Amino acid sequence: MSDADEVVVGRGLTKRFFDKESGHTTTALKNIDFAVLRGSITALVGPDAAGKTTLMRLMAGLLRSDHGQLHVLGLDAKTHPQEIQDRISYMPQRFGLYEDLSVQENLDLYADLHGVGQQERKERYARLMEMTGLAEFTERPAGKLSGGMKQKLGLACTLVRSPQLLLLDEPTVGVDPLSRVELWQIVEQLRQDEQLTVIISTAYLDEAQRCAKVYVMHEGEVLAQGTPEQLSANAQGQCFSARTLDERPARTLQAQMIDEPSLIVDAVPQGGNVRFILNEAVSLESEAIQNILQGATVEPLTPRLEDGFMVLLRRRLQAEKKDMQAGIVAAASLGKTAGNATKKMQGDAHDTMIEVRDLVRKFGDFVAVNSTSFAVQRGEIFGLLGPNGAGKTTTFRMLCGLLPASSGFLQVAGVNLLTARAAARKKIGYVSQKFSLYGNLTVRENLEFFGGVYGLRGKQLKARIALVCEQFELQHLYKTPAGHLPGGFKQRLAMAVGVLHEPEILFLDEPTSGTDPLARREFWRRITALADIGVTIIITTHFLDEAEYCDRIVIQDAGELKALGTPREVWMQAGHGATSTLNMERAFIDIVNQARQQKQQALEEPRYA
Repeated sequence: MSDADEVVVGRGLTKRFFDKESGHTTTALKNIDFAVLRGSITALVGPDAAGKTTLMRLMAGLLRSDHGQLHVLGLDAKTHPQEIQDRISYMPQRFGLYEDLSVQENLDLYADLHGVGQQERKERYARLMEMTGLAEFTERPAGKLSGGMKQKLGLACTLVRSPQLLLLDEPTVGVDPLSRVELWQIVEQLRQDEQLTVIISTAYLDEAQRCAKVYVMHEGEVLAQGTPEQLSANAQGQCFSARTLDERPARTLQAQMIDEPSLIVDAVPQGGNVRFILNEAVSLESEAIQNILQGATVEPLTPRLEDGFMVLLRRRLQAEKKDMQAGIVAAASLGKTAGNATKKMQGDAHDTMIEVRDLVRKFGDFVAVNSTSFAVQRGEIFGLLGPNGAGKTTTFRMLCGLLPASSGFLQVAGVNLLTARAAARKKIGYVSQKFSLYGNLTVRENLEFFGGVYGLRGKQLKARIALVCEQFELQHLYKTPAGHLPGGFKQRLAMAVGVLHEPEILFLDEPTSGTDPLARREFWRRITALADIGVTIIITTHFLDEAEYCDRIVIQDAGELKALGTPREVWMQAGHGATSTLNMERAFIDIVNQARQQKQQALEEPRYA
């Protein structure tokens, strides 16, 4: 292999940032070595604050390293940043679409900025519109597009010129599974047709599994690098699947496993069973493991990239004498340390906490939600799933009392939302998809402000703040402005605010979007603990593997309910056998595609007078 085959080469890269307010210096990258081959797709993965975005911005010529050498397309990134920018395309996490401009106007604007000639843009536009499926939406304002369509438009704008290197910083965050598949098809097609070199950072380890090479990053360092197969091998001989013989939900066994970090590296519900990674120093036949399994049948599994990632992360944190699962252990204590008021929520497990009948929401002539009906019981984890633009966010906002229904019956926590929305809001907690707390207020000030909004005062407010800060491990951050928190701690603070007033129902709108696997494990352990003490959970998510934590799910598309039931029931509704291996992403895609095909066939059928 010659140096000419390497499009990006970094040696000893170090980057520090100085915060004027705090006076502290943060080292974002520490002595990084990095190389990318021409015509390949390379992935950057790692927890929050691993340094992935900083490394991307160095490669894009937007930042300069403090130490080390970086060459991109044979150019020194320190001395030739503009020349690099003229030859690459970079799509940051928050790509700047102009929402008041149409799809075509956004494309034209970026083509003008990059100096793309009329003949070249004519050819390029036709190809991009075909690949992205946006051809029939060229006159639609970007602000009226669904989340997945916005991401595809962002990618199209990034590619209005033909680059030699494409940098994508978490391009599929907040995008539904169908759109994720489509985005990856576009990227792979470009790589094959144009021999385009692609570097992508992603929170989805299944996406990184498709790449030729993966860099696992942690706190500014590279923990490991290699092919997905090489990194997966770190968990060789440690991966198993457990199937319970009783009526225990998979998430119950998963919670018991993940609460034992000395025995189990990782555990997640998968296919109706529990996929777990055994600590390499522990025998499957040991008494401690058998006590957890309680007779569950166990089969060995081939390790995947996410398994290797979790093992690598555990090794590093153990070497640093940090407890990888301290957050998970704290999460498990959520129910145990709950106050008396919270314990009263347990009530009757068959209490109906949410009842929806023939719910309709219209925006002018457009029907966003059409005659939807379902009910949710106390202590149930209920998932609202659907493609971007399917109507699930509109449904979610109506359930929260944030949006009035056009017609139908909607009762939440025993209160009719059509007539008494204010009364219902006192019984619910809400965590939005985007961080919506006050960034200039400290952690404690945010909690005090929202506690007051919820009617908490004096000793009661002080006690509740102390309790949620213990549960979400925020005690050491009392005086930190919320806007300065790392992503994972922002999510913890949002959750702490959401449960501060001990709500009976907690609404979570894509709360794990963009978070790494470890942060998602902590989050779901907290959710399981809350459900165990009787809190009803309504959640939207684009991580379809997370649907297996739910007791029941609903899948919506084009404003209509397409499937409802347990994950296994929905799998069968998608046309799969009861004994076949459950795959929620496959079920989701099959159900949506089937519904769309049926709708298309109905439109094409001849009509007779």
